[in-house]
Amino acid sequence: MPNLWITNARVIDPAAKRDAVGDLFVRDDLLVDSLGAAGKKGARKIDARGLVACPGLVDIHVHFREPGQTHKETIGSGSRAAAAGGFTTVVCMPNTTPVVDNVGTIQFIKDAAARDAVVRIYPTGCITVGQKGEQLAPAGSLQRAGVVALTDDGRCVQNNELMRRALEYAKMFDLPVMDHCQDDALTHDAAMNEGVISTRLGLRGWPNAAEDLIVSRNVILSSYTGAHIHLQHISSKYSVEIIRRAKARGLRITAEATPHHIALTDAALATYDTNLKMNPPLRTEADRQEILAGLRDGALDCISTDHAPHTIDDKDREFDSAPFGIIGLETALPVCLNVLVRQNKFKLTHVIDLMTRKPAQVMKLPAGTLASGAPADITLFDPDEKWGYDAKAGFSKSSNSPWHGQTLTGRVKTTVVAGRIVFDGQKILAS
Repeated sequence: MPNLWITNARVIDPAAKRDAVGDLFVRDDLLVDSLGAAGKKGARKIDARGLVACPGLVDIHVHFREPGQTHKETIGSGSRAAAAGGFTTVVCMPNTTPVVDNVGTIQFIKDAAARDAVVRIYPTGCITVGQKGEQLAPAGSLQRAGVVALTDDGRCVQNNELMRRALEYAKMFDLPVMDHCQDDALTHDAAMNEGVISTRLGLRGWPNAAEDLIVSRNVILSSYTGAHIHLQHISSKYSVEIIRRAKARGLRITAEATPHHIALTDAALATYDTNLKMNPPLRTEADRQEILAGLRDGALDCISTDHAPHTIDDKDREFDSAPFGIIGLETALPVCLNVLVRQNKFKLTHVIDLMTRKPAQVMKLPAGTLASGAPADITLFDPDEKWGYDAKAGFSKSSNSPWHGQTLTGRVKTTVVAGRIVFDGQKILAS
């Protein structure tokens, strides 16, 4: 593999507090300070004038559906969508078929990733056997098999005593627990946020309290056990305030927001578009503003996509019976640039931090930096390029995106993983 020399880029590396026009050098699969004259002579050179070069984006919450639901997504297709979106590292959720509650399924995923993936894939394991919330999965075996966290994502453990024991074991094995915060008793048959819009549309409402109660429960249990709990896809303004207070107390709580929850509200559901049906649901403008405030002041640690592919047939049905979830890997960067940088005046370095160093830090992953000696995972993007997004022409096997057919601003031009160009702005170059 030839050396790589990226010139004239605006290099943004929040981990090193670097934001300046300069060069990046790659030898083999690592970043280096310089290639020297001989190394530069034979290097592949990319003139990145007008582009931003940053650490490869990191997404700690994706659903790649393999094994068992490969008509929606595979590890290969999901990784290609990730590369096209500038992501070089992703963490996969365990709600596959079968679920990831045993060493054999983890090995299947690792083998598939080694064979088919073009980005780095990290698996998670279930908290409970079968994700049924009744019996703990073997945390020690899962940790030794290579999971980076435990989660029943898609299903929240309702039994508080079981969750307490899960946290005690997770702490013993130095694993974070990622929790999808939802009180099932408050969300039965719910389809969207509870409020004026749900009443107007005649859809069963989903109150903020369903999230807030479990967020509160988790804060209490983290305080009690000392375990690290990562709260997934926060959507409620009250939850943001609970998390903010927990962090002020020094508790081991981290949390994420999604691009769709910072960009959209329940008002978007007026046309009953099932590509806007997600879990947790889109909420009010007040909730959206508090999520933005949480990202600004650190109450919320990072941005994750919750990439959740579903087929056209899955989504092409009555709103009540359509599944929850949207895809988001290929649109996350432009959506975040638009909402955070252009509309809300976040610094670009802050947004890149939320999508690189911070998520890597939450999951203790070797990613999110351009330091010499670090893995050569790099994303080059044009923050100002406008382009039309066609979800049906994307790299995911599914097209359930609320941004289909829209003009987005900000486009990934090159994605580099371990020193190898895997996406050149139009096509995948590695498999």
